[in-house]
Amino acid sequence: MASPAFDALELTVFSQGVAMLAEEMGGLLERSSISPNIRERRDASCALFDAAGRMVAQAAHIPVHLGAMPEAVAAVRAAGAGAGDLFLLNDPSHGGSHLPDLTMVEVIAHPHEPDRIIGYAAVRAHHADVGGMSPGSMPFGATELFQEGLIVPPVRLEVRGVPQSDVLALVLANVRTPAEREGDLRAQRAACAAGRRGWQALALRMGEAALHTAVEALLDYTERRVRARLAILEGAEGHAADALEGDGVSEIPIPVVIAARVRERTLHLDLTGTSPAVKGNVNAPPAVARAAAVFVLRVLCDDDVPVNDGVARALALTIPNDCVANAKRPSAVAAGNVELSQRLTDVCFAALANAAASIGVADLVIPASGQGTMNNVTLGGPGWSFYETLGGGQGASLRGDGPTAVHVGMSNTRNTPVESLERAYPLRVVEYAVRRGSGGPGWHTGGDGVVRRYQALGPCTATLLTERRRVAPPGANGGGEAKAGINRLNDDVLPAKTRVAMQAGDVLTIETPGGGGWGVAGEA
Repeated sequence: MASPAFDALELTVFSQGVAMLAEEMGGLLERSSISPNIRERRDASCALFDAAGRMVAQAAHIPVHLGAMPEAVAAVRAAGAGAGDLFLLNDPSHGGSHLPDLTMVEVIAHPHEPDRIIGYAAVRAHHADVGGMSPGSMPFGATELFQEGLIVPPVRLEVRGVPQSDVLALVLANVRTPAEREGDLRAQRAACAAGRRGWQALALRMGEAALHTAVEALLDYTERRVRARLAILEGAEGHAADALEGDGVSEIPIPVVIAARVRERTLHLDLTGTSPAVKGNVNAPPAVARAAAVFVLRVLCDDDVPVNDGVARALALTIPNDCVANAKRPSAVAAGNVELSQRLTDVCFAALANAAASIGVADLVIPASGQGTMNNVTLGGPGWSFYETLGGGQGASLRGDGPTAVHVGMSNTRNTPVESLERAYPLRVVEYAVRRGSGGPGWHTGGDGVVRRYQALGPCTATLLTERRRVAPPGANGGGEAKAGINRLNDDVLPAKTRVAMQAGDVLTIETPGGGGWGVAGEA
């Protein structure tokens, strides 16, 4: 039931209304951005928070951004946020995920009482360069956070609406593409302002007391829906393990282990047994692990369940102190946000499937492993830097075949259109196609990956941070594994994680993995 102050219809209208405010923020960000990575790929996320720092609504953007963004707002609050202040941050120790993800948080003041905080508008966007040892700030072989780019703790870009131009100048002085970065930051600023205006208008229209009551009712409703879903797994216990294919310094597998159990309609996930922190940059702060867990929990629920802090209330996460998913400064983290998050997601799903089987629940829709990587490609040369992730196959499930050529799990971006890429950078895409037959076989077939071939039109460097190149995505419930991915420079096979020099005419080929199959083929 909804709160006594709001019937089901009123609560639905409120939920959809605040979600649309976040979507409007995202739409403005995309239209205003300069870089193809944000404008075309939409590698960015927007959310609104109440005065207590609780996420009330998010746009349907990037799961790894949104699940971790409450930590960014908490860091801003801890920094002594004042009404009307505008913060920028990327520090993984203070609410960030990895350094290219610059997060902007506006502290929303009451429209008639400028000293009183009524909420927060937050925008996280992946910038194509924030400095560091290689173009694109997604370096191969980094062993310290300092090598990956400029570290920005929560700092004020504006104080009570007054710009602090020296802070922006410091940021722009430490990146390879300052004009593009400034344009994207201005787009983030515009998106935050849109969120602020929308939240202020809502407070004026409803009244603060009614708005507070509506937020409480929405979060409580979401929590009830999530716990009701978990009730079908009450008492279940499961376990799963997998590994990353090295950390960029060594190719030694990095175990990821998760035990799942449901008690009192709460999902408990324990990462004990997962690898300690490693030398390379596949470490991640705890916020990334929490984002993966929140995503998995949300996937279990019906499509109409809102996404807000009510989801996380039904989650209990245990992460050892020395763990690859509990990065401490100065651990390198560039690949953890994008690759460890994917493996955590797959292992969470597998542990839940194992838990469901332990109590005989057979109709829960849990997919087989998807491609298990974001296929991070960074290309750069003098005066330019390009970054994108590539889609692949999604795992099949009881519901049906896995989708083909999509971003899977913690990524929800689009692709970079060939025309946009070729217009902006000295690159040519000589092939972009579905990788037919790369999905795993089964009663339901896993989705296929893609083939993307880039030709350099001048000297540049290519940095790859990828996974599932040695060990293919497994199937589930008797389904077959998918094909592993392949990276090539001309005719030479490249490692999963590497940095190479390219000359004019060289061709970089990325064949992304498919998704695992589900069920034994022919056994309906």
